[in-house]
Amino acid sequence: MNRLLFLIAVITAVVSCRPKQESMDALIADRLDRAVQQYELMAASLADQPDKLPRTIDADGKLLTTTSGGWVSGFVPGSLWYLYEYSRNPVLPDYAGNYTVRLEKEKHNRGTHDLGFMLYCSYGNGYRLTGDTAWRSVLLTGAESLASRFNPTVGCIQSWNTNEKWQFPVIVDNMMNLEFLFWAARESGDPCYRNICLSHADVTIANHFRPDGSSYHVVSYDTITGQVERKNTHQGFGDESAWGRGQAWGLYGFTVMYRETQEPKYLEQAKSIARFILNHPNLPADKIPYWDFNAPDIPDTQRDASAGAIIASALIELSGYVDEPLAKTCLETAETQLRTLSSPEYFAEKGTNGNFLLKHSVGSLPHNSEVDVPLTYADYYYIEALLRYKSLKGGK
Repeated sequence: MNRLLFLIAVITAVVSCRPKQESMDALIADRLDRAVQQYELMAASLADQPDKLPRTIDADGKLLTTTSGGWVSGFVPGSLWYLYEYSRNPVLPDYAGNYTVRLEKEKHNRGTHDLGFMLYCSYGNGYRLTGDTAWRSVLLTGAESLASRFNPTVGCIQSWNTNEKWQFPVIVDNMMNLEFLFWAARESGDPCYRNICLSHADVTIANHFRPDGSSYHVVSYDTITGQVERKNTHQGFGDESAWGRGQAWGLYGFTVMYRETQEPKYLEQAKSIARFILNHPNLPADKIPYWDFNAPDIPDTQRDASAGAIIASALIELSGYVDEPLAKTCLETAETQLRTLSSPEYFAEKGTNGNFLLKHSVGSLPHNSEVDVPLTYADYYYIEALLRYKSLKGGK
């Protein structure tokens, strides 16, 4: 008995000595407050350069920028709007508006599928929070431009333009731009936008996904027959591998499809992708994916914070649509991801990291482009995930 009491005392002492884990309420409030400070610095750095928007940093830590036509142009204004929504900091609307209006001319851009990223993240959040009808007009014109890339023979919105490799390439990332068209359908009353979303999603389910729930990155179609021409990757390890951020885009996109339609087939697709990610043997314990789930040099290869942030945001929303135990697993995984991304390993100190929040994202490793750097969309979906978790837990 004395030995038992001694062991209990030792275990109690060890447990009491462990550092207490920060509550999620405290963690979220602290990181969002710090994000406001960091993004004030970010916004101020280019406030007088209206033709530039933040993109990433170079090897020396110098800020690299993009024009309004770059696919990432909408994420910084979107992050500023999210941070204003959280903090009501009086300087943020001016900064957010300053950066948002830099993208106005892109409403006429029919040469890209990324108008959801570019306009809905910026003007969409701005219109949602301000009700500025001029911004609604920009969005409706942009939605018309995006819809112009839909090909009824293929049944999809074309991603990249025709090139020597692909006739009609459709990338899994394109699922992310459908949310913009659902908004346009509601606002305009024109059902064509919704019909485009349904067609694009259905064709993507049929051709982009493997039986295990993973997706190809690029599927190209024959423009005459509408049949699949090729299935490849562009940013992943190989044609048959599971590029990390591609799986994140698919999960998020089909979660949105279910939200907007309540169609069970889209929920089943989202659940299939979620199970692939959650149960994958190469998903690390801290839940931040490698840049590709099938990278040959795991574990000695790059993580992708952007994929982790996108997955976390999607899992938080998906947890509200599925039954236990999947809902519990989704939320627990998202919490682990947010704790990891909020740790010093990933979350930058004020004034460092080019004034971005997160470190260690990967743009395209096969092209040695934006490897182990901060990326605008990593920050955007990290902020979104923090806000979603906060809302889910009662807005504490």
